[in-house]
Amino acid sequence: MTDPQAMILALLQGVSELFPISSLGHTILVPTVLRWTNIDRSDPTFLAFVVVLHLGTALALVAFYRREWWAIARALVASVVRGSLSEDREERVGWRLVVGTIPVGILGLLLEHPVRRLFGSAAFAAGFLALNGLVMFLGEWLRRRQHEAIGRGTRPIESMSFAQCVLVGFAQSFALLPGISRSGASMVAGLLCDLDHEDAARYSFLLATPVILAASLLEIPKLFAPGAHVVALQAVIGGVLAAIAAYFSVAFLTRYFKSNDLRPFGWYCVLAGAVCFILIRMGVLS
Repeated sequence: MTDPQAMILALLQGVSELFPISSLGHTILVPTVLRWTNIDRSDPTFLAFVVVLHLGTALALVAFYRREWWAIARALVASVVRGSLSEDREERVGWRLVVGTIPVGILGLLLEHPVRRLFGSAAFAAGFLALNGLVMFLGEWLRRRQHEAIGRGTRPIESMSFAQCVLVGFAQSFALLPGISRSGASMVAGLLCDLDHEDAARYSFLLATPVILAASLLEIPKLFAPGAHVVALQAVIGGVLAAIAAYFSVAFLTRYFKSNDLRPFGWYCVLAGAVCFILIRMGVLS
């Protein structure tokens, strides 16, 4: 992997992990489209590089929501010490994050290795990317139907039921599939649980923070695989670039979703996924 390739992948990770367009899908498709045949995605050195990029993204989320995470951590500790739940807002949000993280962790451990067989297939990534866009269109349509035809209103994160939190966490687990976006899937589930776009994005980003951080820390041993030192400098620089890109991405998206929805990202995913899938099936890309 050349230095320019490493920097492009780092910036791509920082943006596509938080934008609802699938970082994993783009990590597979962009080298395919650009014909980077020198990159072997199954090589331990490449996996070590990707681990550091995810760690940078997680640290950027921690930094962006640092005040909120501090308030949530204090409230959770106080709740555990007290041995009961209260009406404190940060405490209620915190326990909803804990509950939402459970299905992600369980399914991640159970399905990680079977799903990894799909990582080498650009056709699967393209197909799932197009499906990701269709899911966002479907989510927006169902949300409008709920709020216009049925007359349901929105609710804040702290008023979600624990069953709804499990649903959002389960939806986020679909990001194990290359091409399905973590933030897109969890935002759609959040919208269907009556969150508005701003709160759906916020809950998605908060829920993703411990998941990405834990997943990257569990993969740390890959940094010590034979030959991984070869990409050490690229990984460090890439991690910093991914963190910077992720920080600006979440700053942009928190403002964007105050008055906008998922449909522009849906169009991008459907078109990009469909074009890549067709070109791959025609043999133009491989």
